[in-house]
Amino acid sequence: MPTASQINEHRKIQAVAKSVLDHLSEIITAQDTEKSIADKAYEMMRINGYPETWYHNCPALVLLGSRSCVSVSGSNYAPSDETVGMSNLITVDLSPMHQHYWGDCARSFAVEKGRVTSHPQSLEFQNGLHFLHHMHTTMQRIVKPSTTFGQLFDWANMRIRQNGFVNLDYRNNVGHSIVTNRDDREYIQAYNQLKLEDVAFFSFEPFVRLKGGHWGFKREGIFYFDQQGILEEL
Repeated sequence: MPTASQINEHRKIQAVAKSVLDHLSEIITAQDTEKSIADKAYEMMRINGYPETWYHNCPALVLLGSRSCVSVSGSNYAPSDETVGMSNLITVDLSPMHQHYWGDCARSFAVEKGRVTSHPQSLEFQNGLHFLHHMHTTMQRIVKPSTTFGQLFDWANMRIRQNGFVNLDYRNNVGHSIVTNRDDREYIQAYNQLKLEDVAFFSFEPFVRLKGGHWGFKREGIFYFDQQGILEEL
């Protein structure tokens, strides 16, 4: 279980990441591109005191349009100049760092009529966004400190399949531990017997597409167990 100080420091940086994503949803336009959105996100993180990233010198990984379903490591990522246009799905994944504390937060935004909307008319947009939100709330309710990374992987991928989606992650995992060295991460992947209680924090970030669908959706948060063994989100 993390200390109160660790929780506080991680929560501060994660709160800024969430705030940046909320603000991005208000200022994205039809003329924006992956590059301009990434630049806006980084500038807001910098202004808020978090200019550093733990993720391969990639503070904001943005995917949209023809790359909506692409799973790519930050080490190989370069933002494109494809414009948002009138209808699109934009995923923004932020990875700020301060000292040895991390933030890790991702959201997908539906764009209709050239603006981000929280109430899209497209059924595919509705289904993808609702499924991930429901998956997060269900995961938070059912996992226990003794749940292993492998068990969470199995549960998540079963839910993905049962609901008519496919896992788009290039590693086929759905999250990782939050550590101080990028290379020390433990992944929520098959056969990993490490228990969730054995790490201070972990991210949950399923990246999915509806079978036969056009768009890739992601939602990510950071979680930890409190003293009563209740899973909390930063």
